[in-house]
Amino acid sequence: MPIVTERLNSREQRRFARCPVKCRRFDVRIRNLAEYITVMSMPGPLWFRGHGDHRWRLGPSALRYDTEDLRNAALSLLADFRRVGEIKLLRPPLLGESLKWVQLAQHYGLPTRLLDWTESPTVALYFACQEPKTDGLVFMMNPVDLNRASFPKLPRVLDAHLDAKTILRYLDLKGSVGGSRKHKTVAVNPVWNSERIMAQKGVFSLHGTAFDLDDQQAPSLASISTGGLACAMAQDGTPTLSQSRVPHDL
Repeated sequence: MPIVTERLNSREQRRFARCPVKCRRFDVRIRNLAEYITVMSMPGPLWFRGHGDHRWRLGPSALRYDTEDLRNAALSLLADFRRVGEIKLLRPPLLGESLKWVQLAQHYGLPTRLLDWTESPTVALYFACQEPKTDGLVFMMNPVDLNRASFPKLPRVLDAHLDAKTILRYLDLKGSVGGSRKHKTVAVNPVWNSERIMAQKGVFSLHGTAFDLDDQQAPSLASISTGGLACAMAQDGTPTLSQSRVPHDL
């Protein structure tokens, strides 16, 4: 694997710095897929998330609204979805399978407290290259490191079955900030209830009363710009990832 030595120029660094997410930034220029994989080859379990626009926040869809009323309205859509889903879905989740219901709602585009991540750096790169006119970036973090803040004695990624009560406490939260007891963002392994999640090696962060993720909650959180890779592909005539089909085994 080649060693990446070229850095972003001052103009690119200023653009990269507009990202609202507070975290470590790797200011290296990624020119090809091999260099990208080299940078992403780090020890420990890692999760990745691609943003097509470096100016996007790192928070779930239901909690991006400015007012508590709007956030509560977004979260309340899940109840309507469940009522309709029990009739329309061929195999709806059971009444007590709350995480399955929220995953399905997320799949169909409803706002939820879940934020999609992937265990595959190439899947994250694909989503980072979806906006050809803006610089994308890829976030990475250690999910066990994220959960250490909430579970210091036994940090691990939450399991839908073993940690069902803990997950339900998060899913029952309203759209208010803070409160008497703060619920920090946690990493959750999904229930494998869709081929899309399996194909994309999908995992989730579940957000509580601290809506947006940053390095205060996840000290390992870091980001890398993919603008250099998009430019290089455009200059040599290579089809961009957003123009390509993502194989199911990525």
